[in-house]
Amino acid sequence: MSEAAQALQPDPRRWKALTFIAIAQLMVVLDATIVNIALPNAQADLGISNANKQWVITAYALAFGGLLLFGGRIADLWGRRRTFVTGLIGFAGASALGGAAVNEGMLFGARALQGAFGALLAPAALSLLSVMFTEAKERAKAFGIYGAIAGGGGAVGFILGGVLTQYLDWRWTFFVNIPFAIIAATGAFMVIREPAGARNKSGLDIPGVVLATLGLVSLVYGFTRASTDGWAAGATISLFVAAAVLLLSFVLVESRVRAPLLPLRVLADRNRGGVYLSLGLAVIAMFGLFLFLTYYLQIVKGYSPIKTGFAFLPMIAGMITGSTQIGARLMTRVPPRMLMAPGFLTAGAGMLILSQLSVGSSYAGIVLPGQILLGLGMGTAFMPAMSLATHGVQPRDAGVASAMVNTSQQVGGAIGTALLNTIAASSTTAWVAAHAAQARTLGQQGFVNAAAVHGYATAIWWAVGILALAATIAAVLINTGQGDSGPVATSDDGETAEALAVPVVAH
Repeated sequence: MSEAAQALQPDPRRWKALTFIAIAQLMVVLDATIVNIALPNAQADLGISNANKQWVITAYALAFGGLLLFGGRIADLWGRRRTFVTGLIGFAGASALGGAAVNEGMLFGARALQGAFGALLAPAALSLLSVMFTEAKERAKAFGIYGAIAGGGGAVGFILGGVLTQYLDWRWTFFVNIPFAIIAATGAFMVIREPAGARNKSGLDIPGVVLATLGLVSLVYGFTRASTDGWAAGATISLFVAAAVLLLSFVLVESRVRAPLLPLRVLADRNRGGVYLSLGLAVIAMFGLFLFLTYYLQIVKGYSPIKTGFAFLPMIAGMITGSTQIGARLMTRVPPRMLMAPGFLTAGAGMLILSQLSVGSSYAGIVLPGQILLGLGMGTAFMPAMSLATHGVQPRDAGVASAMVNTSQQVGGAIGTALLNTIAASSTTAWVAAHAAQARTLGQQGFVNAAAVHGYATAIWWAVGILALAATIAAVLINTGQGDSGPVATSDDGETAEALAVPVVAH
């Protein structure tokens, strides 16, 4: 039997491996939601200004999004298991540093380190799934479990974040990552074996690494500076111009080097390109909302951290239901765009409800139905998107294809936090100027709350439009037929075996 044929044989320990991959994913998702709940307390403890509070989110997303392509390439070159374990150990160390932070600089630095090691961990995990689960129904089930645990991690994160913040200290929201990392790393080292011939041993594309990282960082930082300096400020415009030049240079370099960081063949497929673009846009809408809802519930409505954690559960329940009961069940029966486009529109309907937020809004009347629809829609859309992101790629490109889906999410999250926070801040400032006469009527805190909620609602309206655009892109660009979640495959000479990888393509 040839090496390529052996690579297509299912790994007998693949389901055990999925357990430890899922634990790692649980840790990463847990960290994201825990930090959101703990942020108000960490801000007060370390004296972080309102202008700088978003850096707890953005520092992580900048490092993660900027280095993901490099992390995916390292996974292809160095080996996915080794990269996976290294990412876990580094993430645990960065979490310990964050928990011990004595000032905002140390906390932001720890978050950036978490992002850097997450950039190794995430593409290695997703590409391990893509090369270990090669049969369509098994692949759908594996991605369904992976997505459900990711959603469950969000629920655990919100509740655990509330419990740890309220009864212990916000620092424990960082320390809790350490045991998860140890368990996942130990299990991965013992159980995971990569298929033969799945590595890409070409040299590293250093110019590509530098251009991609600097370009993505400039892009996200441009949105961040806009929140403090304004859109027309010289620094803001310069950052956007630099991002455009760097990213265009990156594309030019990738088209000419022998071993590109991001082979343009990965992006050339319209289905994968549609997934990356629509998913990135959807996450722009969702990440900003997390920040707004956390502050709305804790600051405006006066919820405790643990009550805030429980208040987010309907959205997580919706995501789990959408991913396991709708997305995973229908992935092999209907075309992906018939799940992704309606999913994004459903999420947009939930966001539309949330755009009606006011200081006096009831949880049951606005927040609850909005969260349920948002979760159902995102869960339904994310399942086929995650599977399609690595669909039909050569095994040597599995790491970078996995990195691209994570890059679209993390860069989308960083842009979403910065962009929507900027829109909210600008809208709040304009509202204060236009309603200054109401300050005496509403009282100081009432006036501040009314201004903040107006800003949140305005930004959420923008999120509705972004989700509508994501749905349109998914419907137009993604044309793969149902059941097309086939294996990553190679022929004996290492090239893509299209007959195996792409059973049917609907035009």
